Amino acid sequence: MAAPLTRPAKTPPPRAASPSDGPAAPKSPGGPGARRGQRRAVTLFMVPFFALFTAVTVLPMFYAAWMSLFREESSGLGFGGTERVFAGFGNFTEALTNEAFLRSFGHIAFYCVLYIPAMVGGALVLALLVDSAMARARRFFQIAYFLPHAVPGLIASLIWLYLYTPGLSPITDVLDALGANWNFFGQDEAIYSVVNISAWQWTGYNMIIFYAGLQAVPREVLEAATVDGSGALRTALQVKVPMIRPTVVLTLLFTCVGAIQLFDAPKLVQLRANTMGEDWSPTMFIYTAAFKGHDYGLAAASSLLLALVAGLLSFVVTKLGNRWKAS
Repeated sequence: MAAPLTRPAKTPPPRAASPSDGPAAPKSPGGPGARRGQRRAVTLFMVPFFALFTAVTVLPMFYAAWMSLFREESSGLGFGGTERVFAGFGNFTEALTNEAFLRSFGHIAFYCVLYIPAMVGGALVLALLVDSAMARARRFFQIAYFLPHAVPGLIASLIWLYLYTPGLSPITDVLDALGANWNFFGQDEAIYSVVNISAWQWTGYNMIIFYAGLQAVPREVLEAATVDGSGALRTALQVKVPMIRPTVVLTLLFTCVGAIQLFDAPKLVQLRANTMGEDWSPTMFIYTAAFKGHDYGLAAASSLLLALVAGLLSFVVTKLGNRWKAS
């Protein structure tokens, strides 16, 4: 017997979208899978940094801390070789009571008193001049001021060592012709030679940073100052400089941390200025203790103390900078 015929179910015709329905909601592109992919990508890009940071910073610090706890001692009259013995905090005590190590911090403090105002002030003045409305060929001056920083520090120190040497330098010839008696390697003049090398190398670099900060100052603020009758000098000192205070504070922080690690300029100047000594700066003291005195425990302890001083200095500069920004 044949099955009865069934009538197919009718499907309702598609309804036209009415204006009240509004536009269709877009599908969210960020599902759980997309978010996991983003996290994996971020992790993948961060792994090389943390790997290098651990290899060149964290592990050497732990190794230096381990070395600082030991000392090399000779047995007998020195013919029996050396033996590594546990010294505890003896190396730290020796470093803190070492006159040469403490005196090196005094040298750096005097260096900072001369260097930081000259370099930061010079960089700020140059940035304001380049940013002024009367400046022409700004790109040329930016490149010209930045070029000294492109020269590696060791090469820059060698260049100035040549320029300081009598009989070789045109600068000394001009000074002699003018009747000026200036010994760049003298006991009192050598520090000015070191300050000049550092300022020559870093002024243009920080000028670029300050100039970038000045470019972020709203133009309408400057126009309002001009409408109020403020001159160029008053606008620079009372409008531009206060608005780039965070940039100035950051530059001061980096400058202080870099100054306490000063090595290449005084090390090369010391080759001619014998009165400076091989332990003029803390880093020079550490270098001499490690590679000339072969006292690696003392060098490791001194380097950790130097890192502690740099951290405390960074904290103080940041606190003072935040107060200045809030004032």
